[in-house]
Amino acid sequence: MGLTKEQYDRIMQEYAAARDKNLHEQTKRRHLVYAKIPEYQKLDKEIPSLGVESLRAAIGSSPEEGRARMQALRKAIDERVARKRQLLRENGFPEDYLELHYDCPDCRDTGYIDGQKCHCLKAREVKILYDQSNLKKLTESNNFSLMTDAYYEGEDRQLFHKAAALARSFVQNFDRHYENLYFYGTVGTGKSFLSICIAKELLDTGHAVLYFSAAGLFELLSSYVFGKKPREDYAAFLDALYTADLLIIDDLGTELTNGFVKTQLFECINERHLGSRSTIISTNLSLRELQGVYSDRIFSRITSNYTVCKLTGPDIRVLKKVRK
Repeated sequence: MGLTKEQYDRIMQEYAAARDKNLHEQTKRRHLVYAKIPEYQKLDKEIPSLGVESLRAAIGSSPEEGRARMQALRKAIDERVARKRQLLRENGFPEDYLELHYDCPDCRDTGYIDGQKCHCLKAREVKILYDQSNLKKLTESNNFSLMTDAYYEGEDRQLFHKAAALARSFVQNFDRHYENLYFYGTVGTGKSFLSICIAKELLDTGHAVLYFSAAGLFELLSSYVFGKKPREDYAAFLDALYTADLLIIDDLGTELTNGFVKTQLFECINERHLGSRSTIISTNLSLRELQGVYSDRIFSRITSNYTVCKLTGPDIRVLKKVRK
């Protein structure tokens, strides 16, 4: 899942609007030049006529005569083109003043180069994906470039290295291998950090990622089910929730757990598993605690289909404040 059809169509409409705008600006510049330099407009009209003459010369003459006439006509066209550039310079205009300008010269505001997505289209896609992921701010301070083991010691550091290697492997193999992760451990040991690091790498390569705190996700689901929002909005949200390339549920267990939450959590992880859509869960709950808080079927889904990774150590957020 990347962009929806509606999102893609909106981007293409923006490209079309950019082309129309730049064409309109080119027309305005041409009218300005014509008003200031009448000779330029005359030359503009002569060049197409010479082009037609050159075609006639090629058709209605012997080969040798045709080549001679073509050369003479090309020379006449080149002289007029050179004169046009001279007129622009003499009147204070740059030589490319009447060329069509583009917001992106590489793809000429089409979004594609030789059938491949241009860098500008990829950037637009990534921006949309970031905006809908709830991760834009978080990725600024949570990414692999900022990762350090300086706050871990001994066995805690070994577990962190194992978790970091797992996170990098998850990213590298994301498009080839379906996998889910269950990060658990004590507060502030890097579970959310690694989850967001993964999210950033995938967002930057055009994948659709959704991030929610567990409390925020179930509160939102509750507002759809018990509130007055349109049913079609709820259906659209569920579709995004179930089909995003990656879903991150952060701090599972901090929400108010009840029958509604258990049902929604099972449906979410089950639907995503059936569709081979990856999910990352971070929590302070061990597997034994998970089984006690949630249902056996949730416990079964996670133990059967998730790679479980433990992190231990001091609360890094507290350590950072102390060191500052």
